[in-house]
Amino acid sequence: MTHDLVAALRPLLTAEASAEAAASGSEPGDLEQAVWLRLLERLAADGPPPDPPGWLRRAVRAEARRSRRTARLERPYGAEPADEDRPGPEQTALTAARYRALRAAVRRLPGRCPRLLEALLSPEDPTYGEIAGELGISQGSLGPERSRCLGCLRRLLAPEVVARQARG
Repeated sequence: MTHDLVAALRPLLTAEASAEAAASGSEPGDLEQAVWLRLLERLAADGPPPDPPGWLRRAVRAEARRSRRTARLERPYGAEPADEDRPGPEQTALTAARYRALRAAVRRLPGRCPRLLEALLSPEDPTYGEIAGELGISQGSLGPERSRCLGCLRRLLAPEVVARQARG
């Protein structure tokens, strides 16, 4: 596209797009961009139009009609698509990573702690009686055992403590 053609058509395009935008329900700038794109495509395929101002007026009206058709066919969402109450993809990924880290730490625990905590974390949500039966321990010792295992897990997950600097 030549600089002279752009410079000559710019004021006409701005005026035509401003005039058609309100009726089409679109922004004048959007119409202008669409027409410039059409002109670029036209130049690449067939060269410059024989009557650039006439072509430009027809192109603006065609883009305005297309915009009206699109607006008629589009329907608003019933609810906001980006639901604020539900976690987004980033939060979901971070939660999954924390969950994997927790499961890995549980597997590194000593004794029957891994089996006990896996049972407590189970999506089936078993009762203490079911967990005690599965592990072969009494239901009364399940609480103290759980406390010991959670203490081990806390120590395992605790961040590394930096050694104090020597005073001197």
